[in-house]
Amino acid sequence: MTASLLLKNVRPYAGPAVDILVDGGRIARIGKDIAAPAGVAVEDGRGEIVIPGLVEAHTHLDKSLWGQPWYKNEVGPKLLDKIDNERENKKRLDIDPARQSARQSIQSSLMGSTHIRSHVDVDTEHGLWGVEGVMHTRDACRDIVDIELVAFPQSGLLRRPGTLELMDAAMKAGCEIVGGLDPCAIDRDPKGHLDAVFGLCQSYGKPLDIHLHEPGEMGLFSFDLIVERTRTLGMAGKVTVSHAFCLGGDPAQVDPLIEELAELDIAIMTTAPASRPAPPVKKLLAAGVRVCSGSDGIRDTWGPYGNADMLERAMFVGLRNNFRRDDELRLALDVCTTEGAKVMEIADYGLAEGKAADLVILPGETVAEAIVTRSPKRRVLKRGKVVARDGVSVRTAP
Repeated sequence: MTASLLLKNVRPYAGPAVDILVDGGRIARIGKDIAAPAGVAVEDGRGEIVIPGLVEAHTHLDKSLWGQPWYKNEVGPKLLDKIDNERENKKRLDIDPARQSARQSIQSSLMGSTHIRSHVDVDTEHGLWGVEGVMHTRDACRDIVDIELVAFPQSGLLRRPGTLELMDAAMKAGCEIVGGLDPCAIDRDPKGHLDAVFGLCQSYGKPLDIHLHEPGEMGLFSFDLIVERTRTLGMAGKVTVSHAFCLGGDPAQVDPLIEELAELDIAIMTTAPASRPAPPVKKLLAAGVRVCSGSDGIRDTWGPYGNADMLERAMFVGLRNNFRRDDELRLALDVCTTEGAKVMEIADYGLAEGKAADLVILPGETVAEAIVTRSPKRRVLKRGKVVARDGVSVRTAP
């Protein structure tokens, strides 16, 4: 659904006040003292900040426990412990992908996100249950948020025979992106894993977004193989590496790799983790590498944290990268808006005439203040329609 609307007295990125005329869901004009055309509703911006919609570029809509009873987490420390526990208990905990993805999507929208990239589990125990559920939400929630799906082999690809065939089925069903996971640490066959996921990309003409939690030299080794395949297969600009903890290591090893990332336009997703080394955001952006962010898991069997607020995530990016200046916090916001849009290749995104009217209006004197205070009094527009106001969505969560 598109809409026409006149926003009066808003400040793009906390700059001078302007009016924004929306026509047919797009920004038709930005200027001062715009008169409302006949029949067009007027929204008083009250001198508040307006930014483009927040971009949730990495989450897992199919397995959030949002709205469920509190989950007592007693899972062991290893990554595989968490993976196996989740897969084995989804049905017992009633983590229905359609219902839970709808709940998280509505929460994400009312916090200001207008686009979501969701990694969705594909495994031999649950088949395409998650994919089908999130696709249902994608279609049902188009009026408030755009969702794209990554077919994600969370339990491993080669270690569980039959998963590759299910990944192929997920791509046939309409997933937009091929996912992968720790080719050394999980599948213990980096060549086989990367041959498989890059092969799916080639078969379907789709991009790749691969989780890479592997630390240190192991992670750098996997990264070298990813870079090699990206170059050889002509997939420059079509690969995202998520987490990429190994980029937080020794600059003598990391800096040459960053040059290759820039050369091949390989994007990086960071959640700005507190407990792991993290990619150096400012250095990556300065090198010309696209960098996005996301909430990752939100109140799931892995951990109790998260509220789908990408403005809070911008604060985490700032904290993790020791951003203190106002211009640095603007960089953190860019990672959660315009940079995320670049990674997701969102057409017609941005705060400019001709772009889709996906906007967030929020209080604050400056962008930095808005990030730090994170007022719940936000107004969210999707294609020119107000879809959330002061923490209340136009949609009711199931």
